[in-house]
Amino acid sequence: MAAADYAECERLLKDNPRAQWLASLFVPVHQRPHVQALYAFVGEIGRIADIVSDPMPGEIRLQWWRDALGGGADGQGHPVAAALCETLATCRLPVQPLLDLIDAHGFDLYRDTMPDITSLEGYCGECFSAPLRLAALVLADGGDAGSAGAAGHAGVAIGIAHMLRCYAWDTSRGRMFVPGDVLARYGAETSAAEASSPALLLALGDMRALARHHAGKARQLLRGVPGAVRPAFLPLALVEPTLRLMEKSGYDPFRTPVELAQWRAQWALWRGV
Repeated sequence: MAAADYAECERLLKDNPRAQWLASLFVPVHQRPHVQALYAFVGEIGRIADIVSDPMPGEIRLQWWRDALGGGADGQGHPVAAALCETLATCRLPVQPLLDLIDAHGFDLYRDTMPDITSLEGYCGECFSAPLRLAALVLADGGDAGSAGAAGHAGVAIGIAHMLRCYAWDTSRGRMFVPGDVLARYGAETSAAEASSPALLLALGDMRALARHHAGKARQLLRGVPGAVRPAFLPLALVEPTLRLMEKSGYDPFRTPVELAQWRAQWALWRGV
């Protein structure tokens, strides 16, 4: 195990997104570096659209990661890539879900509106459900990782909560993750307009309801998941308290910070899902 590479993955998680680092602390020590490598990779891919000025440099970075996972690039010079490749080999994880995750994040590079709920659920499945499933496989250590459906629903719930939390930032970058069919239902802006409206608030309320629907389905399916792999699903515990922050009086998606205090996040994770 390349200890320095895994240590760098943990350092990145402590900075952003810290909630994933907190969740990883509930994973057994001998498996924790592998889960943190997965989380760090997800973070690296997710932030590409935020650090490039136009799509082409972003596409180049995404292709580098495809090559690194496929053996066509020297990932040893990048600590997250090196740790991830070792994790994939050590834990015998499939590579394709991570390649699909990279492809899905290509959407982030363009000023587009997510067309419909089905497309959003598919995006969340690739970007948020797949890492949960892989983390469950790590914790199963070759045994029963439980229902893939639990990861599917949990990932969609987590993804929608993340999208709502980052709404102001995404719209400032020209991205609209609220599906066009939901916006059209209330006559809200289908472009990334940076102004709140009653119609937009109704559309965002529908998205919170959708997140809760998937979270409820996930919790039902988690009853049949082996106890050893349940820590992989702990990020689901942060969905409901995050959604509640958006339902306080005076909430404005462009001006109200949506960030759980660390003690609240720790409490929710301790209580579990």
